[in-house]
Amino acid sequence: QVQLVESGGGSVQAGGSLRLSCKVSGYRYRGRCMGWFRQAPGKEREGVAAIYTGNDNTYYADSVKGRFTISHDNAKDTLYLQMISLKPEDTAVYYCAADGVSAVPCGERVLRGGGDFAYWGQGTQVTVSS
Repeated sequence: QVQLVESGGGSVQAGGSLRLSCKVSGYRYRGRCMGWFRQAPGKEREGVAAIYTGNDNTYYADSVKGRFTISHDNAKDTLYLQMISLKPEDTAVYYCAADGVSAVPCGERVLRGGGDFAYWGQGTQVTVSS
């Protein structure tokens, strides 16, 4: 049984930093498309960062480029999202997700919103105050 468990959310002031973690268990295959998504109240889910663990290629939404960094620790099988220079508009519930490869590039799948991803975490709240 595949499980993804996020941690690391919280409340920070604008300009602050947070690091989210997503511990993966039960997922046998190493070559995956993994991503971080967020959903703010009243808004659609948005893909913010993606990584293909086969070669560690990464992809970012324009709204977070230069501020967020996605990474994956193979030994710990844990996905991370380092967030700096946080803004109030980054406030949302953040989710990690994983799936196998497909004909659609990993980055494109995440930036489309991840509707085809099979495995999701429970979400962690990030609140950025001005």
